[in-house]
Amino acid sequence: MLCDICKQNFATVHLTQIVCQETKKIDLCEACSKEKGVDDPTGFSIADLLLGLGATQEIDQSAGGKSLVCPHCGFKQSDFKKAGRLGCSECYQLFNEGLEALLKTMHKGTRHVGKVPQFYRQTQDLGEELQRLQKKLEKAISDEKFEVAAMLRDEVRNLRAQLKLTVA
Repeated sequence: MLCDICKQNFATVHLTQIVCQETKKIDLCEACSKEKGVDDPTGFSIADLLLGLGATQEIDQSAGGKSLVCPHCGFKQSDFKKAGRLGCSECYQLFNEGLEALLKTMHKGTRHVGKVPQFYRQTQDLGEELQRLQKKLEKAISDEKFEVAAMLRDEVRNLRAQLKLTVA
């Protein structure tokens, strides 16, 4: 098995982290493990490794070399590197620039949408589509494009019927 960082040497150090029944593993060669400080438990952050193999450097670069400190909770960049999380909601504003690039590599996007039950999500999506179609319908009517407006009206009716079936 090859090292996950250098992809050249044989991995001799195997790290496993289990959080909420989700397992993450990383395999390192001797050289990369020493470079990352894995042999010294206080000198390395498994969060740093798991967040993209050194991705917290993005935050350092966004600060322009100076260490940022949150005025609300006193959290520092070095604290983020050690803990793999931020101190308060104000930290997200302060470290925003570096976090955005980091979050894009970890998740589908940078906007948290949370977990939503599938039924509710479908209803919400239908409601958003209905609003979008109603705006298009109003525009078509104001532009006197009545054929387009008739098609949009039918789509709006179909969506409303679908929405009633979903809710009922």
